[in-house]
Amino acid sequence: MGSRIATKRLQKTKGAPAGCRVLRAENLEEWVLAISVLGESVYQGEEFALRFRFTTSYPIESPEVTFLTSDGFSPPMHPHVYTNGHICASVLGSGWSPVLNVQSLLITMQSMLASCKKKELPPDNDRYVRNAPKSPKDTRWAYHDDTV
Repeated sequence: MGSRIATKRLQKTKGAPAGCRVLRAENLEEWVLAISVLGESVYQGEEFALRFRFTTSYPIESPEVTFLTSDGFSPPMHPHVYTNGHICASVLGSGWSPVLNVQSLLITMQSMLASCKKKELPPDNDRYVRNAPKSPKDTRWAYHDDTV
């Protein structure tokens, strides 16, 4: 990884929050972490995997974060998670702040899942997945629903 600040920030990362565990983190470009929701939720007993991809612009720019759709994992059925693993969450786009880190993103994803009351796909899932760019960072998201 070329950026000194990105390398320094990622090397300072200390462990995963409760309910999360590192699956792969051999380099500073891509990490895969397992995530589950603590306590009662519609996802109780389920485990998902998130892939974090970091550029040399991290932490100024958010990492690319997607739910894995391979290696035995599938994304959660959630109104803000598409079947290709892309996540519509402002914290991964315009709501990103360089003070955020991997741990805070994992906690945010746990919270997003924990607050979900009904497993359902985004209403535009099929259209989005059919036309989606490879990276969710290339999508122009409209953040209009923070109730789930």
